[in-house]
Amino acid sequence: MRVLGINAIFHDPAAALVVDGEVVAAAEEERFSRRKHGKRPVPFAAWEQPVLSARWCLEQAGLTPADVDAVGFSYDPDLTRPAEEMGLFDPWDHLRTTYAHEAPSFLADALPGLDPAKVRFVPHHVAHAASAGLAAPARSSAVLVSDGRGERHSHLSGHYRDGDLEVHSTQELPHSLGLLYEDLTEHLGFLRSSDEYKVMALASYGKPRHLDLLRSKIRVTGDGGFVTEPVDWGELAPPPGDAPWGDAHADLAASVQRRLEEVLIELAFDLHERTGESMLTMAGGTALNCVANSVLAREGPFEQVWVQPAAGDAGTALGAGLHVAHALDEPAWFMTGADLGRGFADEEIEAMLRTARVPYERPADVAEEVAEALAADGIVAWFQGRSEFGPRALGHRSLLAHPGRRANLDRMNDVKGRESFRPVAPMVRLDRAEEIFTRGPHPSPYMLFVHDVAPAWQDRIPAVVHVDGTARVQTVDPAHEPLVARMLDAFERRTDLPVVVNTSLNTAGRPMVDDVRDALECFGSSPVDLLAIGPFTVRRP
Repeated sequence: MRVLGINAIFHDPAAALVVDGEVVAAAEEERFSRRKHGKRPVPFAAWEQPVLSARWCLEQAGLTPADVDAVGFSYDPDLTRPAEEMGLFDPWDHLRTTYAHEAPSFLADALPGLDPAKVRFVPHHVAHAASAGLAAPARSSAVLVSDGRGERHSHLSGHYRDGDLEVHSTQELPHSLGLLYEDLTEHLGFLRSSDEYKVMALASYGKPRHLDLLRSKIRVTGDGGFVTEPVDWGELAPPPGDAPWGDAHADLAASVQRRLEEVLIELAFDLHERTGESMLTMAGGTALNCVANSVLAREGPFEQVWVQPAAGDAGTALGAGLHVAHALDEPAWFMTGADLGRGFADEEIEAMLRTARVPYERPADVAEEVAEALAADGIVAWFQGRSEFGPRALGHRSLLAHPGRRANLDRMNDVKGRESFRPVAPMVRLDRAEEIFTRGPHPSPYMLFVHDVAPAWQDRIPAVVHVDGTARVQTVDPAHEPLVARMLDAFERRTDLPVVVNTSLNTAGRPMVDDVRDALECFGSSPVDLLAIGPFTVRRP
């Protein structure tokens, strides 16, 4: 059976393809259209479908739209209610429902040969849940979903047993942890439904001075749900305007971050009591908050917390495809890596380098060549294998640097054109991780948890140590990422450091690099010293 998964209604449109129970491709529309997040999350854009990514998924499997047996669409318009009944104040919200009803026709028009009758609507939070519960390495798990909103809910907690979901509780709008965080994001001068991770980074600079007030406004209800009352942000910290962010803004971010963590822990204890499971799987935009994930793993009741790397709305394309495939009694699949996007053969890369008339070399070992450049304090654009599905660069589309120089944090932020308080992440071989990065779950292959940096290492790798002494770690298993592991080994031989700085291969406001042309454009416009693209290297003159 061939099932196409589609996410389109809110933001981060994406497509995924499941063939005979196996996920063969998954990609976000932004990587093809080069529009950050694919589109803005407004009702007027809800008609847009992830056509480019859907076409690529089908091409990757050698299929045409007519070959598709079913389409899972991660939104069910029959579950919606008028915005005013949900306590939302958007006079155009009804357009989402209208466009969702028409989605089968939109898809059939954009993908000639696709039968619109094959489209099945999957509730938004069920799609989120499936993207975690059906992709995790355990056949049974508790599942926790939290985001801004779906059709009429903002939260789902449930239990997966042998692929079947039992929903224990949901939270109706307008109460929403995700919308609360989005409101704060907008108040602090960032772009909502886009820059929430900047608030998380800013929070580490502050103190949770407003926690008592927030505890009175944001409360669990004892039945698996919660209440989020409106907060007057302006009374707690003025909008930053043209002035830089200050202590008041950092303290407000820290207060909301901490209250979010507390509520998630209470929800997790309730879910553990209901399910008795040892593993918690998570999805929804809130699950991209790696600080909260770490608190859950450390202080929560579950032995293991597993977060799907494309936990935001893009991942609902994967979840909708898996949910429909499971309903068709397809065999079980679980995720072993996020590299589900586009990849290019060496011959394709070389042909494009020649077309671009770029001087290039083919060294004996690209891993050794990159390690040499990094040891000499060069910045390297690393383009290898299939691109990642989700917002994290995990060793396929990365910018790399030497971690032993504190100035490289500022240097990387300057290269990317982003705020100075933003951290960069370390990648480290799995077998070396625990001695350097403590008080956090290992392995951590998807960079979705933070760890304390051991005191003996903080001065040795200062570029990746955040202001609070933590780091958002990616562990590298040589069995899954042999080339990255070889590069790390080669760098350690030269520097005695088993860690490399890793951040996404893009500049501020632009999607992550995805194809060869994107890589050449980014390299040509940024102060990067070396581009390692497949087995080839391109140097800055």
